Formats: sequence, C-alpha cells, structure tokens
Amino acid sequence: MTDRVNFHFDIDGENFTSAGEASVRIKKHLRDMGFAPDVIRRVSVAMYEGEINMVIHANGGTADVDVYVDKIEIILADRGPGISNIELAMQEGYSTAPDNIRSLGFGAGMGLPNMKRYTDDMKIESEVGKGTTVYMTVNV
Repeated sequence: MTDRVNFHFDIDGENFTSAGEASVRIKKHLRDMGFAPDVIRRVSVAMYEGEINMVIHANGGTADVDVYVDKIEIILADRGPGISNIELAMQEGYSTAPDNIRSLGFGAGMGLPNMKRYTDDMKIESEVGKGTTVYMTVNV
C-alpha cells in the first residue's frame, strides 16, 4: 500500500434508504485491503453513526477516509445547523431528533457517544448556523 489511500463519499441528506452506504463501502474496501475484522467493525460503526447524524440533522454532507498502514482517519463534514453545546450532545441519550425521526427508530442519542466509543480519538468542530466537522482516528 502507498503512504495513504483516500476514499471520498457524498452523504445524501434526508434519505434513510441510502444512509449507511458509505460505511458499507468502506467496510468492503478495508476488507479487500486486509485489515483486521475488529478495525473494520470500529471504522464502519463510527462511519454509520456519523452518516445517520448527517441525514437526521444536517441534510447530508461528506465523508473522507484516509487509510494508512497504522491508522484510519475519518472526516465527516456537513453544512447543517451546527451543535450549540457539544458537551451536552456527547451525553448518552441526549437527542435533538424530531419525533418523526424517532418513530423510525433513529435519534436515540447514542450517535456521538458511539462514534467516540469506537474510535481512538475524536474531535468535533462546530459553528451554529454553519455546520459541523467530526475528526476520528482508529489506530490499527
């Protein structure tokens, strides 16, 4: 493998049918590249949770995955409403998802906590009215 392999995905907003496609595709790419199942699972869970958040809250966005020999870096970016209180949003069970989203089985307030749980490092940058970027790293 070269020093870095990049995968870019556009996340379609408000489309729960396609939500998760990027995490399925990265799972296949990582499997084809020979990564261990536990690494693949951690990356795909973190990606899926991020995709769902972008669909629910931000009308989509982008996902970039940089694959290195020793780590996998994930950058999820959107131009949604932003997160006004990141500390509160990181609490398990806290959710701003509307009732119609919850009735679909989403919006339980576990997205961001699960993203942090399944990665080795996670940083969130957000500006209200401008959007959110989440940086995650999974060490190999």
